Amino acid sequence: MLVHVMAQRALTDAMELMANAMAQEVVSRTADRVAQEARRDGEDELRLERFMNNKPLIFKGGYDPNGAQTWLEGIERIFRAMRCLDEHRV
Repeated sequence: MLVHVMAQRALTDAMELMANAMAQEVVSRTADRVAQEARRDGEDELRLERFMNNKPLIFKGGYDPNGAQTWLEGIERIFRAMRCLDEHRV
């Protein structure tokens, strides 16, 4: 009986240690993800600042196919000069 109780206690302790280790891993991964997102946000802000420093044309809307085409070409020219990836052009 005593051996059984000791085995149960050892198993309980091992499971508790495993649960704690798993919880620490989750916290660590979450902290890494938050830090990565913060860096990405900083990069996005710098990218936007660089884009705006190129003084892009402002498209005022309305029906102006030629104006829209000129605006689009200007924006694309800035993107190419910045070597902007498609995923960052949104």
